[in-house]
Amino acid sequence: MLNSWALFAISTGYVALLFAIAYFGDRKARLAGAPSQKPWVYSLALGVYCTSWTFYGAVGRAATSGWDFLPIYLGPVLVFVFWTPLLERIVRISKRHNITSIADFIGARYGRHQPIAMLVTCIAVVGVLPYIALQLKAVAFGFEVLSANSSSGTAPFLDNAMLIAAMLAAFAILFGTREVLSSENHHGMVLAIAFESFV
Repeated sequence: MLNSWALFAISTGYVALLFAIAYFGDRKARLAGAPSQKPWVYSLALGVYCTSWTFYGAVGRAATSGWDFLPIYLGPVLVFVFWTPLLERIVRISKRHNITSIADFIGARYGRHQPIAMLVTCIAVVGVLPYIALQLKAVAFGFEVLSANSSSGTAPFLDNAMLIAAMLAAFAILFGTREVLSSENHHGMVLAIAFESFV
């Protein structure tokens, strides 16, 4: 077990390493042009799909209910295996019309209708909040498990995971949303996510 402050320092160092990798990936793409397609980087980056949901959700569900956790993983596999032409068409349309979000895509389908795009945004936010809450709870629970003084009460920043959320938000802002263009590929963020999946 680790002291809370030591664990916090290690975690901050790890996040700083992810920042450095993302910066390196962005800088390399900016100086040398877009890197050649590296299937292993993109394969590892897709591995982020299996994060705390796998550890806290799917494993527990498999232990209590059996095989009914499987559709969560079969769905994306079937999409990538059988619906590749549909995915290619969506990407082509998005690039042609400079569409950067699901709300823009569905709004554009109905004549750039803003109320529909706003409704889709609201539905997406409501739908993703429980998943983000699960991710933050998993990180905070991981801190508690690894912390030496988890039973005697941890530091306030470990209890509410606000600092963790702030670091993740800073990472997303710096390396994900600086430029909102359909042609932007976020090489640095993909490289950092691939490294994180590898770890």
